[in-house]
Amino acid sequence: MSIQSKHFLNDPETLVVDSLQGLCAVNPQLGLDVETKVVYVANQDRSKVALICGGGSGHEPSHAGFVGDGVLTAAVCGSIFASPNPAQVRRGIDLVENEKGTVIIVKNYTGDILNFGLAREQYSATHPDKADRVKFVIVGDDVAVGRTQGKIVGRRGLAGTCVVYKIAGALAKRGADLDEVYSTAQWVASRVGTIGVGLEHCHVPGTAASESHLGPAEIEIGMGIHNEPGHRRLSPIPPLRDLLPQLVEFLTLTNDPERSFLPFKNDGSDRVVLLVNNLGGTSELELASVAGEARLALEKKGVKVERLIAGTFMTSLNMPGFSITTLLLPNGAEAGAPDSSLLLSLLDEPTNVPGWKWSSNVPPPAADQIASGIQKTVSATSEEAIIVLRSEDPQAFNAAVERACKAIADAEPEITRFDNIAGDGDCGLTLKAGAAAILKGLQEGRISGEDVTKSVITVAKVAEEQMGGTSGALYSIFFSALAQALQANNAGAQTVSPGLWSTALSSALTKLYTYTRARPPSRTLVDPLAAFIEKLASTKGGDFAGAAKAAGDAALKTRDLEAKAGRSAYVEGDRLREEHVPDPGAWGVKVILENLLG
Repeated sequence: MSIQSKHFLNDPETLVVDSLQGLCAVNPQLGLDVETKVVYVANQDRSKVALICGGGSGHEPSHAGFVGDGVLTAAVCGSIFASPNPAQVRRGIDLVENEKGTVIIVKNYTGDILNFGLAREQYSATHPDKADRVKFVIVGDDVAVGRTQGKIVGRRGLAGTCVVYKIAGALAKRGADLDEVYSTAQWVASRVGTIGVGLEHCHVPGTAASESHLGPAEIEIGMGIHNEPGHRRLSPIPPLRDLLPQLVEFLTLTNDPERSFLPFKNDGSDRVVLLVNNLGGTSELELASVAGEARLALEKKGVKVERLIAGTFMTSLNMPGFSITTLLLPNGAEAGAPDSSLLLSLLDEPTNVPGWKWSSNVPPPAADQIASGIQKTVSATSEEAIIVLRSEDPQAFNAAVERACKAIADAEPEITRFDNIAGDGDCGLTLKAGAAAILKGLQEGRISGEDVTKSVITVAKVAEEQMGGTSGALYSIFFSALAQALQANNAGAQTVSPGLWSTALSSALTKLYTYTRARPPSRTLVDPLAAFIEKLASTKGGDFAGAAKAAGDAALKTRDLEAKAGRSAYVEGDRLREEHVPDPGAWGVKVILENLLG
């Protein structure tokens, strides 16, 4: 499986500087020393402790995105995945010169420690009177690296670094002295743990495209932010409800000599801050699911989540993956530990930087206490007002509905393939979801040939609630209009004759036209639907087979049509002609109508 290797850039060689210049345009409080790639607060309050962080680029918004009021004073940026050199770091130290001193915070990587450390020692050698005013904090929060391996390379610095400098930065903003900021940063660094999981490696701009070492149904737990290998792989990819407890186990271990890094008690008294981090290529939709499941997994372990923060903090370029970080709060009886209420207030402190994400500043509500919304007020429509109309053959009606639903489920892969070319890829799954809900209604008796009117109303409701999107709305409008027409045109009959079906279908199509500009030939589901209804009307409902054939022919003809409405209208015409696929929505109508016939 190939790694996504396309990027938006001018030139790989200028990407870092281009990005930093863009950041400074977005955030005018920043200054940029282009030559050394140092981003700094332009109007620094030099009466307060300064914070410097940095490292290789490619982890944005870390670290430059956190420079600003209340977090970092400067960030020193290297090339992608490469530490800045000592001269760059020296420039950063000079730019934040102040009255109280500076705390340098680095992730635990050899290059960062050596280059930032060398710059600190050089500064101290040339400024002996200030040697004790530059402190050094190393964050190694990765719990995937065991102690045996850690003796050689140490635990890697990950997203927990962001928690360290958010708390330290807020404390510095309040005017704390150098020793207090330093000792608090050191304590927090000793209490953060992070575990990440990736679907595949990231791609470094300017390098050759490569193949992923992970299979299409495989993930890697503990993958590093520079494409380093992880702790273990899992296949197939487990659902989040199974994956997150495994990740939480890494963080909360207490009796493993290799991996018990944080002093969790696991007795119900543990309290944490939970940070859920996007590694670069994970959608917001997925990340919110991860956040919810991570909170649940911790609570099932008896861990109280005092704050839940989710967003993009420290990435690995475009890596599809995420990490979870816990800051284990002090229990109140630890010597030398800061007060937990102080730590939470520092975390909650407002800041004016683009990298730090919104937080509620309160504990997340329990899952069973999340508001489900204001209770809906339903109009008191009497079911007695609905005219009951029976199918001429209720068993045949039920069998036809069942056949059509199962046929749609079987056709989903083919419809999805069409829609991946001609639309947005969801048509097959949307129809399949609707079919499954209709089958359930059939099994529960809510859809039955004994009461066609209520059955049609139920189908309209299913389309509205289970299908969604454009097609769900079209189906719901059509079936709602069909239920209206069946009742308006029954002329006192108690059963639905072929003629009544035809009249009601024609009326429903007319009502549908009120809400869509699609008219045949339009390369939409309207094409086969209209062909079916018009053919049926020409025989007053007497030739269902002929009408179904007309619908099938119209669906096939969409292969050669230019799209005039629907998703296909946004797809390049040459591609549609080249692929020669029918409209997926039209194909769904064809499948339904042909299988209603049996």
